[in-house]
Amino acid sequence: MLKDLIRNTRSYRRFDGSVAIEEGTLKELVEFARARHSPSSANLQPLKYLLGSDEATCGKIFPHMRWAGYLEDWKGPGEGEHPTAYIIILGDTEITSTFSCDHGIAAHAIMLGATELGLGGCVIGSFSKQGLMEALGIDEARFEILLVLALGKPAEEVILEDVGETGDIRYWRDEEGRHHVPKRPLEELILPPFTAEE
Repeated sequence: MLKDLIRNTRSYRRFDGSVAIEEGTLKELVEFARARHSPSSANLQPLKYLLGSDEATCGKIFPHMRWAGYLEDWKGPGEGEHPTAYIIILGDTEITSTFSCDHGIAAHAIMLGATELGLGGCVIGSFSKQGLMEALGIDEARFEILLVLALGKPAEEVILEDVGETGDIRYWRDEEGRHHVPKRPLEELILPPFTAEE
């Protein structure tokens, strides 16, 4: 059911490092995001994808990621908890210099697909672009890195809960390592109709 798929598509940052993801699976996930199946602004289809499923490529990508900004004392996944695959979403500047919301749509389609396959991941927008460009030999004159999707078999529990009375939306971990994510109530998100002043 779509509602369950969306609810279960969470941001996971710790993975079972023993569970590999084949390149064919990554290609299947990109197929979900391909412009033939997902919207693209002005139908330009400017996104390109760099896949990493082997240990060497994943090892080049991992050091350039920044993990969980609200968890100041946590430096990221430990040994045996690293993502076992990545999909890097790039914009092709030979097609356009602006990518609208295409990469957000693509990332969510990929994450929904990953959840359906029993996987999970994290959409990462905070990373060293220059470091990744150099580590992977990406042509910076042509491509812009827009997002990095870290993927694997989740090895943590993510709990959604209502935002408390303080209004604090920062995610946190309890003593058992469970990841808590406060969410604003629906009533706060939907505005009443605006009325024009007479």
